[in-house]
Amino acid sequence: MRLTLIAALLLSIPATTAHAQDPVATAPADTVAAQEQLVTAAPGPVAVPEPSEKAMRYFRSGNFLWFVNTIWGLLIPALFLFTGFSGVIRDWAQAIGRKWFFVVAIYIVIFLAINFAINLPLDYYQGFVRQHAYDLSNQTVGKWFGDALKGLMVGMIAGVLFLWVPYLLLKKSPRRWWLYTGLAAIPFLFFVMLISPIWVDPLFNDFGPMQDKALEARILDLADRAGIQGGRVYEVNKSVDTEAVNAYVTGFAGTKRIVLWDTIIEKLEEDELLFVMGHEMGHYVLGHAIKGIFFFSLLIMVALYFIHRSAGGLIDRHKGRFKFDQLADIASLPLLILLFNIFWLVAAPIAMGFTRYMEHESDRFGLEITRDNYDAANAFVKLQLENLSNPRPGPIYKAWRATHPPLGERIDFCNAYKPWETGESLKYGHHFTGR
Repeated sequence: MRLTLIAALLLSIPATTAHAQDPVATAPADTVAAQEQLVTAAPGPVAVPEPSEKAMRYFRSGNFLWFVNTIWGLLIPALFLFTGFSGVIRDWAQAIGRKWFFVVAIYIVIFLAINFAINLPLDYYQGFVRQHAYDLSNQTVGKWFGDALKGLMVGMIAGVLFLWVPYLLLKKSPRRWWLYTGLAAIPFLFFVMLISPIWVDPLFNDFGPMQDKALEARILDLADRAGIQGGRVYEVNKSVDTEAVNAYVTGFAGTKRIVLWDTIIEKLEEDELLFVMGHEMGHYVLGHAIKGIFFFSLLIMVALYFIHRSAGGLIDRHKGRFKFDQLADIASLPLLILLFNIFWLVAAPIAMGFTRYMEHESDRFGLEITRDNYDAANAFVKLQLENLSNPRPGPIYKAWRATHPPLGERIDFCNAYKPWETGESLKYGHHFTGR
């Protein structure tokens, strides 16, 4: 990911913790027959399918693009710094804004706009061309570009609303700014989690009531058994963009909601869908979004301390080229991003391990509340086949890229985890009402 610092500070909970999402892409034609054979077999242990040649090409090209994005995330902020262009943007902002806050806000807007333009060709290839080439998207180029512009606008607004805080703290408390910024991230992330379901998500897709009222009743019954009270069920018109499937439980207090894409309703059998909903409800009941906020706020704090300790020497050595002589100058933003991206490259296995653990426990929750191992395993088979996934990637991929356990491991767990058959207590049974 490019501009990792901005992404972390503005939207810091990853999708796996905020929405606990398991996106699935369109089933390619050469996998449909295999999928039908697997999901219609008699109940019993479900085999992990071997990945197709097409899936392995998608996997290998994804690894290459991850490497490209990693290098890109270091190269672009370095160019802003060592060419002095960041200082030029600051000078433009000073000429327009004059007062400190407006200088910061204008710099952020200009900086993000330029980055958007620089990244656009690569983002277009990754998000549009490549997805269509592998039959994983049906989005029009107009819709893709419109969503990209909306994302830019959201980023600019969030940046103006929040990024002035660390720079104010850098001015007022140059020795403790990293600590106070990390602490300030906690209420900000709670605010993002509160408003996203009602203000941000609907910018990109239409949310409406469930069309299938019988299915809605089964989902609400499952939610009631999971101890989720007062939630509403929304169906998202996501088929306008993709054949991918997704469902999640998000928000809290008055924004709590259960969300299903229309594609998941179409592509999964009801019992498979109920396991997926049990998994997503597990994220909510087990407080994974809140735990994610605190975990990633702590990780951000450690990253900012690393920046605090290392930025001064770089500025002293290169201030002539950087065109700023202190970290409190808004022109230092590319330096913050560069150092954060270096830190993230080292810390990613810790973050990935944390999110994989939460996903595994949500799988356990979904199995315990549904007790439907067969449909749970078949749901993951569909995830693998439709998403062109490699079910058993190597340890390097798992450590640096896997936010979820590999699908092979998840299918194996669904086949094996049956404590109710041996009279063992359920780890999360105390959350359930009824059975």
